[in-house]
Amino acid sequence: MANTRVFFSDLKSGGKCSSVVEARLLRYWEAWNVKRGSDLMWVDMLLIDVNSTIMQATIYANRLPRFRSKLAPGKVFSISGFDVARCAQNYRLTDSPLLLRFSDLTDFDELAEPVSPLPQEGFRFRNHSELAGLANRNTQLPEIIGEITAVKSTVNDTLGEKDRIMATIKLDNDKKVILSLFDAQVVSFHKKLEDMNGDPMVIVATSINPKMVGGNVAPRLVQIYLYEIYRTHIYFDKETTAGEVYFYNLVARDTGVPSAAPLLKGYAKVETLTVAELNNFITSATSQEIDFICTGKVVRLDVDKGWCYVTCAKCSKKLQRTVSALECTQCNNTNAVGVLRYRVELAIADDTAEGVFVCFDGVMTKLHNLRASEAAEEGVNPEDAVVPPFITDMEGKTFTFQVRVSAYNFTAHHQTFTIIRILNEHECIPVPNFVVNGGDDADDDDKPDGSLAPVQKETGESSIDAAKNGDDNTDGLAPKDIVHPANKAVKKARVV
Repeated sequence: MANTRVFFSDLKSGGKCSSVVEARLLRYWEAWNVKRGSDLMWVDMLLIDVNSTIMQATIYANRLPRFRSKLAPGKVFSISGFDVARCAQNYRLTDSPLLLRFSDLTDFDELAEPVSPLPQEGFRFRNHSELAGLANRNTQLPEIIGEITAVKSTVNDTLGEKDRIMATIKLDNDKKVILSLFDAQVVSFHKKLEDMNGDPMVIVATSINPKMVGGNVAPRLVQIYLYEIYRTHIYFDKETTAGEVYFYNLVARDTGVPSAAPLLKGYAKVETLTVAELNNFITSATSQEIDFICTGKVVRLDVDKGWCYVTCAKCSKKLQRTVSALECTQCNNTNAVGVLRYRVELAIADDTAEGVFVCFDGVMTKLHNLRASEAAEEGVNPEDAVVPPFITDMEGKTFTFQVRVSAYNFTAHHQTFTIIRILNEHECIPVPNFVVNGGDDADDDDKPDGSLAPVQKETGESSIDAAKNGDDNTDGLAPKDIVHPANKAVKKARVV
């Protein structure tokens, strides 16, 4: 007689379950007892069923050899003969109060074709206010997704000192949180960065422990720190579907260009072209949307077309100026509220040719750390004003760009390239300082007094212990320095 097929929501706590569930393995991790000779205790994993219900499952070390070869994220399995137990109330990984425990009777078989299609991934993303509600309670370990705006890395060669990364992440509501990573996660983080073609824009972090610092003593210093534990997984840009969607939304926001279909782009490996090859591409290829990497020197600015324009605060379309007001034809509003945005045309050349590149608001704001409205001269119509000197100073400097070619660029009168990202900005910031073993860096601003925020000492505790004790670091400020990983040293580098 065939076992009954059930869903995770049908399971009840208490004893063995002979029914069958079909689930996709999302991710798994090993739990080690570092206080007792780093013995492997068990493997935890997260599974998702057809109803998008996520449940934790555990395989103890003595049973692991039977199942280890099957463990692969993304695979779909038929599971039966397991025990159902209640989760601990602290450090919860799912919304379900239950978990599965593999036993000697458990069958764990890969399925080529499940009865029903299963979700490819599952996350419990939380916004800033939800993270604040979970802070310092140690009850839930949620996920976050956001834009990386700063990274500060400390890698110590001194015995007993922990490696650490502090990444500032901007969430959907423009509120920022700081993600702290330790030890093995630092090495993994650097390795992932080094394997990328350029710096990441989007980060997905799983199973993080929120901590609130600052409190009522100094409200302006209130900050949410997210401490990693051994269960934490980090994904960049297009490594997840959720990250891919977020990535395209950021690109569209920064450039004003609608997101291109993923099948036309291939962001995982963006090809590098010369300026001549780019020019040839838009004259010979079929109309499409695709990205390329290009390096060149700014040989001149097309100042005749200005450096900014006024857009509708509601729809971001360019406003039409009338005698007494600004009109938005898109919103049909004859008295629209205007927002000043950058638009700068650059003639860029390399050893092969010259081309016209356009920088829009998001890219220019990030490059110069100044909004267009802040750059405008008071009392002067910005569209008629002289180009600010920090823009004209770009002339003669060399940059590496990620450019987007869209259907618009294939028309005879608009053969330009939209810059969606500047991959290196060494011309507009100081050369990074490299400090080994913490150094005496006087400009560290982890604390208001300039001293480095405390890092957990190596006393036999694991990363989860560091997370539990994370609220000892109560005076941290959002780091302003950015890392570009190159070797195992303390690095301070540039804004992404």
